Amino acid sequence: MTKILVANLGSTSFKYKLLEMSDAEHELASGACERIGQSMPGTWQLKVGDEIKSGEVVFEDHAAAVELHLSELIECGVIASVSDVAAIGFKAVHGGPISGAVRVDDEVLETMARFNVLAPAHNPPYIAAMKALKRVAPDTEQVAVFETAYHQTIPAARQVYGVPHEWYEQYGIRRYGFHGASHSYIASRMNKIDPAAKRIINCHLGGSCSICAIKDGKSVANSFGTTPQSGVLHNNRTGDLDVFSVLAMRKHGLSEEDIFSQLGKQGGLLGISGLSADIRDIEEAAATGHEQAQLAIDAFVESCRHYIGAYLVALGGMDAITFTGGIGQHGKQIRAAILKDLGFAGIVMDDVKNKAADGNDENRIDHADSAVRIWVLPTNEELMVARQTVAVLQKQNI
Repeated sequence: MTKILVANLGSTSFKYKLLEMSDAEHELASGACERIGQSMPGTWQLKVGDEIKSGEVVFEDHAAAVELHLSELIECGVIASVSDVAAIGFKAVHGGPISGAVRVDDEVLETMARFNVLAPAHNPPYIAAMKALKRVAPDTEQVAVFETAYHQTIPAARQVYGVPHEWYEQYGIRRYGFHGASHSYIASRMNKIDPAAKRIINCHLGGSCSICAIKDGKSVANSFGTTPQSGVLHNNRTGDLDVFSVLAMRKHGLSEEDIFSQLGKQGGLLGISGLSADIRDIEEAAATGHEQAQLAIDAFVESCRHYIGAYLVALGGMDAITFTGGIGQHGKQIRAAILKDLGFAGIVMDDVKNKAADGNDENRIDHADSAVRIWVLPTNEELMVARQTVAVLQKQNI
């Protein structure tokens, strides 16, 4: 039996799933920690089956959080010892020229560090955690599964920007695409439940959002660019932006640090609404007549429709459109707004099915008159990371 712990890290958070990667591929446990590296106690939770344990403790760093959970997993009998975990798979974000699933070593860490500037909210905590975990579990393999991997099949013309070519060759400035684990899972799942759908537009909508054009199971376009800050509007990240607007803000007295902090933390739905980064709060406010909240919703919807239209052309039509992620799976009003009046493209949503859809299950919500199938599908990024982690172990005969 091969047990893989899949880690999803934030600067102050740690979430994971422990998966048994036998033929059945099933989840053994899941857990999370918050407020890591802060002076105040952080919360932690462990779920094994229907049993939930939780508590509060001060976490010095990510290693302390992982150490606590490994101890709890042993105490609960999920594993006998740390050595039962064959590897830790990381849903890593930006490795620049490194793509796919790779064993974490000094070269990988150094390359990730070079790209910290392009993924400041992701790479630094992953690097720190990888180093710290090596001290806690030195005999446990670590595998980084980069989010860019699935998008290596995107044609070159959709990868390049109109910048001097040496920017691309020397500095890696191009469109990479992210959310690879989620988009590849949906492609894999659709191949099983709707194999006739060869041209798919997948909308991963949540705190972070991206739209992907999939043809014959492969990514051919993705809304993200050089960084995870770009593309569709996000909860508090800007999405697409004219880079020259930064010059205007500098002339208005903002420092470069202030500008990019605001773009990365105070933009998107939060920036437009002025209220919240959570679409549920914004929808509530819009229902009471809050104009900025409604504008945030409208802008988000238009952002999604923009990419759907572009990818409809890139694919030469489509067989299915899929929705996943927190908003994609549960945002019934958002789905309806995105798909409104698209009958000319053969896309007709069934209002009754849409309202009845449980976001935790797989649902078809297209109307009988629709030429395009419309699916609401839970994603499973951890499973994709675990599969690729196992593949690395098998390749290296570990």
